[in-house]
Amino acid sequence: MKGARHPRHRLEPLLQSPVRFSVMAALASAERLEFRFVRDAVEINDSALSKQSTALEEAGLVEVEKGYLGKRPRTWLKATPKGREVFQEHCAGLQAIARGLAVDPPAEVLDRPTGPEG
Repeated sequence: MKGARHPRHRLEPLLQSPVRFSVMAALASAERLEFRFVRDAVEINDSALSKQSTALEEAGLVEVEKGYLGKRPRTWLKATPKGREVFQEHCAGLQAIARGLAVDPPAEVLDRPTGPEG
């Protein structure tokens, strides 16, 4: 098994938080989303989303844009190209883990019946 690496090595530690993973999943589906929409979609409060989006922004995975819609201040969240790439790789790692081992185990470690009696 030299050279084989378990797919868990593809996982991004920052995305092991269900909230941060959910935020990135929401952002992966759009160019950018309004803060309030993400908050409601992920079912968290403003403070929690602010904290988690700051962590994602500091890692370079998310951009936070502030502006106005008419006279009302708004905040938008946007996955960066790096963020999209990291999220896709993380999802691919999770899928690989769910599929099982990427390599066939040696015959001596398999638990196989030895005969008709089991």
